[in-house]
Parts: sequence; structure tokens; C-alpha cells
Amino acid sequence: MLASVLNALRPRPAEAKASRTAALVALLTTGRARWTPRDYAGLAREGFARNAVAYRAVRLIAEAAASVPLLLMDGPREIDAHPLLDLLARPNPRAVGADLLEAVYGHLLVAGNAYVEAVAAGGAVRELHALRPDRMRVVPGPSGWPEAFDYTLDGRTLRIPQDSLLPGAEVPPILHLALFNPLDDLYGFAPLEAAAQALDLHNAAGAWNKALLDNAARPSGALIYGGTGSLSEDQFERLKGELEASFQGAANAGRPMLLEGGLDWKPLGLSPKDMDFEAARDGAAREIALALGVPPMLLGIPGDNTYANYAEANRVLWRQSVLPLVKRVAAALSAWLAPAYGGGLALVPDLDQVEALAAERTELWSRIGAAGFLSDAEKRAAVGYGPAGS
Repeated sequence: MLASVLNALRPRPAEAKASRTAALVALLTTGRARWTPRDYAGLAREGFARNAVAYRAVRLIAEAAASVPLLLMDGPREIDAHPLLDLLARPNPRAVGADLLEAVYGHLLVAGNAYVEAVAAGGAVRELHALRPDRMRVVPGPSGWPEAFDYTLDGRTLRIPQDSLLPGAEVPPILHLALFNPLDDLYGFAPLEAAAQALDLHNAAGAWNKALLDNAARPSGALIYGGTGSLSEDQFERLKGELEASFQGAANAGRPMLLEGGLDWKPLGLSPKDMDFEAARDGAAREIALALGVPPMLLGIPGDNTYANYAEANRVLWRQSVLPLVKRVAAALSAWLAPAYGGGLALVPDLDQVEALAAERTELWSRIGAAGFLSDAEKRAAVGYGPAGS
């Protein structure tokens, strides 16, 4: 920037304009905005990897959802020990159950799609693996429904047909979970995609702030020569040398500039106050949190007074974002794996183990316990328990 300004001040020979328009005012506009590509790699890079708000929001939901224990139910009866529970507790040699589920929840939030592969041996499902969404491609059959999946890595593609892994049981090797997408029948819609513009705005604000600090925390500007005529060659070279030696770089940040000989400093560009910088950045952060379903208060975003306190905001996070996601994934896993064990099984979240909902649970128990018109069996059913001794 400094070199371009000094080149503009370099003395030039006088010239005459053969124009009848006299003095003109040139109006310049900025170029078109450049948005992040709306694909998994772009969203993962610009959203999860380079944006602290999106990163924390995704981690907050994924870790909370993965911490919810899953109960195995056979109708109204809870099963304490079962091969399916053992499989979910240790899905593969490199992961425990929380690791697998956290990856599934994270993929859904970032990509809108999650893929789980089952590996069978000896007539039973032995392992479960979460596959990266950017490596998977749906292969639709003649009816339009997926009949296989292509897994691509290092330029090589492996086609995985959706044939059952086990004889006599409908257990396809790939479970594809997809969030609702009104524009696509095969792939889900990523929450981060809805916040793509807010992500770019928030990231651009951070990059602008970094560039401003690198430029001695001052906006760029131009030296205007107000004297008669123009600078001589010697004056130009002397001024250029003084600016480069005394005012350029972080080491010279904050040094006062002494202007002489009719020179004046004119800043170029808008100041952070003119741009309403902080308000725009906080607004983008709130929009990112909104798209992912996290109350801004939990992310430390200022200016959000929607909830009375942190505990209330935390309950909203669990009720509106975490638990619906857990129930969705648990139902999908049940429908996928239950046929391998004879069917009739269902995975449900154990809400009694969720600490964030302890206050609600205590209130419910107090209210049901005080209802004298209910029998003990009815009270147990009202709070989600089966008959005594079951």
C-alpha cells in the first residue's frame, strides 16, 4: 500500500487533457463478495476449523449428545445385558461408544450426513465404524433409493452394495443418517450451510482485524502534497526512504509522523467505528449459534438476554438441540441393528442420567408423588418406569 501511494506522488511531466467534460468525480464500488463453497470440505475448513464460535457450538452439542447413555428396551422391559449393548460400548478396537457417537453427531452438524459401517464375522455384527461424509457417495438404484455407496480414498473407489450382512436378517452394511433437506432426496442439509454467510462475515472480520494489527493498528492512508507544483525527484526519494525506515512495520507502531512542506495525511478506508465492526461480528456469531441450535449465552456472545440465567439456557440447549438429535440417532441405530438380534429392540436415551435436566426431573417426581389419586403403578408409569420388579 505504501509503495502504491509513493508511486502516485512521483513527479510526472505536465500533460494536457483534450476533454470537454472538465472535472469529474469518480465513484468506485467494491467487487462482489466471495463466499465459501457450500460443500463438506469448505464448511469443515471455514466453519469448524477456522471459526471459534462454530467449533465450540459443534463440540458442545456433539459431546453432550454422546454423553447420554442409551437404554435397550424390549417393549416396556429394560435389558441390562445384551450383545447389542456390548457392541455399542466397544464398537471397534480404536474407539469406545462415546467416540463413535460423537463422530456421528459431529458429521451431522457439519455435513448434514453421517455414515456408519457395520462389519460382520461369524454370523454376527462385530464392529461399527464412522465414515467421513466427504468420502461417501450415494449410488441410487432404478427406483431412486440407494442400492450402494461409493467410498473414495486416494483416488481409489470401493463400492459397497447394500446387501444384508447376515443371512435371514435385513442388516445392510451402511447406515446413512441425513438431516432434512428440502432440495435433495439423497443427501441431508448441513446446519453450517445455513450459516455460511455468517461464517464468512465472522471470519472476514477476524482477518480484517489481524491485518489492521499488522499495519500498526492504523488504517491505510495517503500523503497529500498541498504545495504548488509537484515533488522533485530528490524530495520524493527522501520522503519514501523516511517512511520505509521510520514508519513501516510492527516495530515502528505508534510512532508520531512529523509532516512538513505542505504534506497532509488522509486515511483511506473506514474505521472500525464507521463499520460498526463489533456489532456486525457479534451479529454473525449469534446467527452461527442460532443455525446450530446453541443459545448464544452459552458461547459467551454479548448482547443476548433471551434467557434469565445460564441454567435456563443450558436446559434449552438440551431440550431443543441435544435430545432431539440423540433420539433421532438412537432410533436409526435401533432400526438398523435390531434385526441382527431378532427384532423388537429399541434404543432410547436415559434421561435420568442427564444432569442438566435434574431440576425438571425433581419437579416432576414431586408433582407425581403428591398426586394421591394415582396408584403406585400409575406413578411409575407417569415418570417412565415399568411395573415394580420388571
